[in-house]
Amino acid sequence: MEAIDARVRALDPRLDLHDELARLRRERKAVILAHYYQDDEIQDLADFTGDSLQLAQAARDTDAEVILFCGVHFMAETAKILNPSRTVVLPDLRAGCSLADSCPPQKLAALKAAHPDHVVVSYINCTAETKALSDWICTSSNARRVINAIPADQKIIFAPDRNLGAWLMRETGREMLLWQGSCIVHETFSERKLIELKSQHKDAVVLAHPECEPEVLQHADIIGSTFALLRATQTNPAQRFIVATEPGIIHQMRKVNPQKEYIPLPGRDTTCACNECPFMRLNTLEKMVLALRDLEPRIEMDEGLRLAALKPLERMLALG
Repeated sequence: MEAIDARVRALDPRLDLHDELARLRRERKAVILAHYYQDDEIQDLADFTGDSLQLAQAARDTDAEVILFCGVHFMAETAKILNPSRTVVLPDLRAGCSLADSCPPQKLAALKAAHPDHVVVSYINCTAETKALSDWICTSSNARRVINAIPADQKIIFAPDRNLGAWLMRETGREMLLWQGSCIVHETFSERKLIELKSQHKDAVVLAHPECEPEVLQHADIIGSTFALLRATQTNPAQRFIVATEPGIIHQMRKVNPQKEYIPLPGRDTTCACNECPFMRLNTLEKMVLALRDLEPRIEMDEGLRLAALKPLERMLALG
């Protein structure tokens, strides 16, 4: 993937990237979708910013000819699954996902074959191939609703995030066979540092994403999806929050409530002040310009795979 870096270096340094992006967006009849975990500048330039569920819905509903997806690969794939006739581009194909990588489809297929009486519910943070093996897709926003929509006597395989799955088992009372995958950002939050922060800021409300490890979640006041955590900062009267998820969301928190204080929870590495997703941060303004200029890197997909992956996605989206 040195090619993308070479293309970035070849850009005219005198180019006004904001003006060029605006011009290309008009010319390509493009929409820019950005996840809450992108850099602040990218979030501010996007036409729509959201979490995985919101972005899937936005991708489904757009009438743009080109979708520039500022997120990671599985998100751009989801947009292509929902929009086969539209051009979907990702600024950097190296923007992958450790959680998606943790669930190779051939291994999930083997687990599914070994448990033919189970249905497969997969977190949206997975590849198109994994989606195609699934009966349902869920996001952290609607996971409880998805699980509750499945008959109580139906056995479930939940993939790929073990922490989200374990949290759902506690929330719904359902036993599930859990795939043992995890997110490199959320699994490294430090319980010890969380306890230290809570002792230093006794009035702070702890917000945590359910992808966090159980020892972190046990100290959380509010557990929810990225959007749910953002909403909590608006509805909760607290003036200080400790945030246990990727710190990109803090930009949105500060935009809606600038008078409040947001403290990112550090990882176990004492040299790190917060946990940024290295894959999300591969996308840059320069690469966005190149993606719209060249319509590359483009997300392409076999139609049979797309249709197989579409079925559980549509089942999820039908829940609202």
